[in-house]
Amino acid sequence: MLRKISTIDFKSSNTTSGKTVLIRVDYNVPVENELVVDDYRILKSIPTIEYCLDQGAKVVLMSHMGRPKGKIDDKLSLIPAGEKLAELLEMPIKFSEDCISEDSIDVSRNLKDGEIHLLENLRFYNEETENSSDFSSQLAKHGSIYINDAFGTAHRNHASNSGITKHFATKGMGLLIEQEMKFLSDKLSNPSKPLTLIIGGSKIDTKIGVIENFLGLADNIIIGGAMANTFLLAMNHRIGISLAEKEKMNIAKNLLKKASKRGTKIILPIDFSGELETFGSGDICVADAKDIPNNMICEDIGEKSIKLFSDIISLSKTILWNGTVGVAENPNFAVGTNRIVDAIIENQLTSIVGGGDTVAAIRNYNEEYINDFSHVSTGGGSCLEMLSGKKLPALEMLKK
Repeated sequence: MLRKISTIDFKSSNTTSGKTVLIRVDYNVPVENELVVDDYRILKSIPTIEYCLDQGAKVVLMSHMGRPKGKIDDKLSLIPAGEKLAELLEMPIKFSEDCISEDSIDVSRNLKDGEIHLLENLRFYNEETENSSDFSSQLAKHGSIYINDAFGTAHRNHASNSGITKHFATKGMGLLIEQEMKFLSDKLSNPSKPLTLIIGGSKIDTKIGVIENFLGLADNIIIGGAMANTFLLAMNHRIGISLAEKEKMNIAKNLLKKASKRGTKIILPIDFSGELETFGSGDICVADAKDIPNNMICEDIGEKSIKLFSDIISLSKTILWNGTVGVAENPNFAVGTNRIVDAIIENQLTSIVGGGDTVAAIRNYNEEYINDFSHVSTGGGSCLEMLSGKKLPALEMLKK
């Protein structure tokens, strides 16, 4: 059983002082010119931080950024994330340039109630990804309570979210993970029906588990993006020179058969827009799925598909969306994805969205629209693992 943060006492029993809580956050955010350019993950960590501060605690934050492979890389420093957090909270943040040095541990030990201390990038040490016992032990010296609120890394068996749990008698999940569990586990185990999945992106491999896990539970599974091309090939359709995984055609065929047997409808696009000859040619073409020109690259769903998908959405009560239905980073081929956003918002249903590309596409369309979804997952790999019915190592360790 995962312990909720609301059940933890952050006050020391023998003094009026608060305890020091070590929180694993996910500040793996994009940085350009030493400035955070997307603060979404930092914003999502604030409720847990503020809750702990309100309880009188001292807060130590730890995170990774990028893949420095055990080497110090100034471009992957968490200083910009700390500056952004200080700006958002409107308060100073203490920062240590090493996550396990004696100096950094002393800073944590000498924190006053209500102060925040951010540690430097955990992955400047290979011991983090190796789940080193000694490294875990050193990290644990930063606090007396451990809270994991980094859902984005919950599928990883690393020192800061897995090995470290052995060193704390009091540990639990933050408000962000609590929210993720509520929607990705509780809500979807007994969803309001009809339940419709919208699965996009390019690769089948990362989505097979999700599709199979929801066969028989989902009423509809809409497939878009380059994934749809592979399914169309499996159904003997021509797709021109569009991206597809020809070696995965048999997987697509098997999924279509399983879906039919389990009573779940798999819906594919019936028309496309795209370009002729090469990406970026600017020679726009629109065609029905059964009449794709030999030199066409399908890059977005067409108007007929938009209407088909929107009609299905309007009849649904729960939507789970992972993956754009077109090359949404190109405004010319973000139309289908944007119209799906419109359809979901207009129908005011329970809507769960996951995947960095999908979230970015929604925010690029309209920054405010992201707030109209019931839940937006902060974890890409973790989200897919959970939706595939798999257990997340970091959360399992938190239960012990």
